[in-house]
Amino acid sequence: MLSIFITPVLLFWSVGSDTVNKTSVKQKEWSFESKPAWVEEFNYKGLPDKDKWGYDLGGSGWGNNEKQNYTKSLENVSVANGFLTITAKKESSGSMAYSSTRLVTKNKLDVLYGRIEVKAKLPSGRGTWPAIWMLPTDWNYGAWPKSGEIDIMEHVGYDQDNVHFSTHSEAYYFKINTQKTSTKIISGSSTSFHIYRLDWTPESIKGYYDNEKIFEFGNEHKTYKEWPFDKRFHLLLNLAVGGDWGGAKGIDDTIFPQKMVVDYVRYYRMIE
Repeated sequence: MLSIFITPVLLFWSVGSDTVNKTSVKQKEWSFESKPAWVEEFNYKGLPDKDKWGYDLGGSGWGNNEKQNYTKSLENVSVANGFLTITAKKESSGSMAYSSTRLVTKNKLDVLYGRIEVKAKLPSGRGTWPAIWMLPTDWNYGAWPKSGEIDIMEHVGYDQDNVHFSTHSEAYYFKINTQKTSTKIISGSSTSFHIYRLDWTPESIKGYYDNEKIFEFGNEHKTYKEWPFDKRFHLLLNLAVGGDWGGAKGIDDTIFPQKMVVDYVRYYRMIE
């Protein structure tokens, strides 16, 4: 672990089951600024703001045998009427049979600690796999999962309304069945907007759905294998199709197009 804490202020401006999953957390309480330091309300029209968002592009399967090709076309990602919409379509795209979009804030919003809040309405239907999540910007500890992953929201369409918050690291990840995960049944996750939130401090990662805490993972103060979450991460918003998890029960082609709609994204700095 790092012995010196680097404030999120410096990092920010340098780059422009219903049961809570718990591990030991120190008693120190952290707080967050009341005003967001970075906010995206989507009050414009067209493609996402290029000063805030970039794209992961292509149809490589993305390590999960996913079936979509990610584009930056207005047909797959657009902003209008105060909302961001990511649309997955059944169409030939690149070498894949579906198209969609994966937005990233890499090198635009890279943060160490803080609160991230996203208000979103999820797609539905067998084969959809939307996610609101974070990856390391610099991969200091090595390739996935060594440098970590934070999944603020994941949902697979064949398990409607069962929403997952997870973290992955070398010691705790899904391929060895040790990942830290909690789930919450959110009735109407695909018909109404809900708030998905991460509170990240040097001591813990906590997850909240509609302001109810559903996840908590504490820093065990061992090695990076357990806690690689002391480096900067960036945010991703995407809608995958199929894949090892999303397509575990097949893909229903009659459901497309499907959309993930986002009302806002807000980042609040941690108060040290």
